Amino acid sequence: MAHKVFIAATGQNSGKTTTSLSLLHLAQKKYQRIGFIKPLGPKPAVLNGLDVDKDAALMAEVFGLQDCLQFMSPVVVKGGDTKRALDGQLRAEDLRDKILSACAELEKRCDFLIIEGAGHPGVGSVLGLSNARIARLLGAPVLMVTGGGVGNVIDSVYMNLALFEKEGAEVRAILANKIIPEKREETLDYLRRAFVDEPFQVLGGFNYQPVLANPTLRRIARVLDVPLHGDPEAGARIVHHLQIGAASTQRVVELLHEDTLLVVTSSRDELLVTMANLYQIPEYRSRIVGLVIPGTAPVSKITQQILDRSNIPYLRAGHSHTTHIYQMINDDVSKTTAEDMEKINLIRALAEKRIDFDDLATLYALPLAQNP
Repeated sequence: MAHKVFIAATGQNSGKTTTSLSLLHLAQKKYQRIGFIKPLGPKPAVLNGLDVDKDAALMAEVFGLQDCLQFMSPVVVKGGDTKRALDGQLRAEDLRDKILSACAELEKRCDFLIIEGAGHPGVGSVLGLSNARIARLLGAPVLMVTGGGVGNVIDSVYMNLALFEKEGAEVRAILANKIIPEKREETLDYLRRAFVDEPFQVLGGFNYQPVLANPTLRRIARVLDVPLHGDPEAGARIVHHLQIGAASTQRVVELLHEDTLLVVTSSRDELLVTMANLYQIPEYRSRIVGLVIPGTAPVSKITQQILDRSNIPYLRAGHSHTTHIYQMINDDVSKTTAEDMEKINLIRALAEKRIDFDDLATLYALPLAQNP
């Protein structure tokens, strides 16, 4: 029988998946058989020919869990499912049985099982399967991931706690995540004082890390649905700054920050050539992640030759305007993928530094026998 922890959050993008990655990494040091399930998956993907949630695919690839993939994402929500549920074409009982059956199979195969919720605790309510209800159905104590503030965290926890209490699911701890580093101890102190009379504990998660919050160049290529040209290894680089090359060439160069992705329209030959040449200089290569080149006008032949010879990474988005490109990238919330090894390795290292798995195991009554 597996020991289970349900990972919930006060809102989307609080760090549930990062927390799941962290706990599975730490659990590998303690348990022979680890597992993961995303009972209700709102973000469909395909792995090994199976329709699964993206987070289930990620965990299967990172931790080598492909043998259990068929059980890791029992209900994948697709377009139109909300209306189908309301029209009576999707029965909550059938979906519930799928989740219970898949989880029961994983419990046979695992010593430690992470159950990750979807979005905020109310997600799935239209299907009769909110996070809180699933946690209660599966008999899994809850770890609720929050943001890293004080007042907003307290308000969000109490608002979301009401649903778990209504469903009879037990929240044993909250994990304050994305904490401002210089305010870490102060933040945790205030949160512990605010929740001193509550039955759950307050644990500290990760400090805010831009490297985890920002997308890789490969991710942006997917968002824009265009191929990445130039240095193929640059796809793993993380974009910390997005800049539009609208000013003079000299001014654009002066404004470059570390790890900048520059949006330069196809008609700016002098700026494209300058960036290609600067990419050859180590001082500037660290500042230039690559280029996004929108614009319907073709890049001139000589400029194209210089770009290709320089091996500077670039994305040619010919049918989009600069402002549209900028908005698409800014609106995208980066999700970690199995290819983002820089992020995954950082998550592993931070987990060992920031999360006390022994304390968490005691709180969730997990045995701590070492792997044989």
